[in-house]
Amino acid sequence: MNNRGQKIVWTAVLILAMSAIAACGTNNKAADSKDVQTGNTAAASAAPAETGGAAASEGATRTVTGEFGEVEIPANPQRVAGIYVEDYLKALGVTPVVQWYHPSWGKQDYLNLDVPEYDITGSIEALLEKSPDLIIADGGADEARYEQYSKVAPTYRLPEAVLQDSRLTLTAIAEALGIPDKAKSVLADYDKKVADGKAALQQALGQEKVAVIRLNVADKTFALFGVKNRYTGMIYDQFGLTPVLMAAEMTDYQAIISEEVIPELEAEHIIIFPDNGAWDSAMNQEAIKMLDGPLWKNLSAVKNGNIYRMERSHWQSGAITANQMKLDDLLKVMVK
Repeated sequence: MNNRGQKIVWTAVLILAMSAIAACGTNNKAADSKDVQTGNTAAASAAPAETGGAAASEGATRTVTGEFGEVEIPANPQRVAGIYVEDYLKALGVTPVVQWYHPSWGKQDYLNLDVPEYDITGSIEALLEKSPDLIIADGGADEARYEQYSKVAPTYRLPEAVLQDSRLTLTAIAEALGIPDKAKSVLADYDKKVADGKAALQQALGQEKVAVIRLNVADKTFALFGVKNRYTGMIYDQFGLTPVLMAAEMTDYQAIISEEVIPELEAEHIIIFPDNGAWDSAMNQEAIKMLDGPLWKNLSAVKNGNIYRMERSHWQSGAITANQMKLDDLLKVMVK
C-alpha cells in the first residue's frame, strides 16, 4: 500500500475512535441527568434539607418506608408540616409551616414556635392552604388520617417501631429530611447531657422510688404513668430513676387510680402535673384542692418536701427537646 492509501486508512480509524469516545461521553451525561431527575437515592440523601444542594435538584425525590408502606417524598423538602413532631423539627433546625393544635389539649407551648396553628380536629383544607411539600406524622395519625394527609402532600407516617424511643424518632425524621448528620450531632449533645444528669440523679436519690402522676382536672381522677409511657418512661430507662412497683409492673402506658391508692404506691418522690392548663388556671382550682386534703398531707413524699408540681406541656411530650426540659426540671428539684 502506498503512503497515500495508508493515510486514508488511518484517518478513517481515527474518525471512528473519536466518534466512539463522543458517544460514551453523551451516554454518561444522560445517565447523570437521569439520576438527578428520578431522585437517585444516594445523590438525594447526600444533600441536607436546608442547603438546597445541587445533588437534590428541584423535583428530585426519594422513597422512604413508613408505617403504611413506601412513599415518594421530596429529596430536598422546603415546607414541612410535622404533625405532633414539631419538637424534633425544631431540634433539627427546621421550622415547620404550622403547629398542631387541639381545642381541648392546646398545643406544645414550650416550643415557642411563631407559626400558624393547625386545628387537627378541623378541616384538612386549613393544612392544604399552607402548601406543605412534606408532611411527617407520628402515631396520632391512623391510616384514615394518613390517607387524608397524603391528599395534601407526600406523607411520611413514622413507623411504630421508632416511636417508643425519642432517639430513633429523631433519627428517622432527620433521614426523611435528608439531614442525618444533624441528628447525630443533636444526639451526641443529648446523650452527654443525659449521662451527666443520670449520674447526678442517682447520686442524689439512689434507689428511692418515684411515681409520675397526672391530675385529670375535669373528672378529678389521677393517672399513674408506667415505665412504658412514651411521655415519661425515659426518666426510668434513660435518667436512671427507680419506679414504684405498680408503675414498674404496668404493661399499659397509664392506669387510672383513685386518691386512696396513692399512699399504697409508697412513693418517696411524686412528680405531678395537670392534664390541661396550668397550676394557676381558674378551671383547675377545684381539682387542685384535692392536693391540700389530709390524705396528701400525710404522704411521706409530701412531708419530706418531695412532691414536685411540673408544667404539663413538656411533661406530656416524649420528644427530644421536652425530654431535656424534664431532665432540667428533675435536676433542679431533686439534686440539692
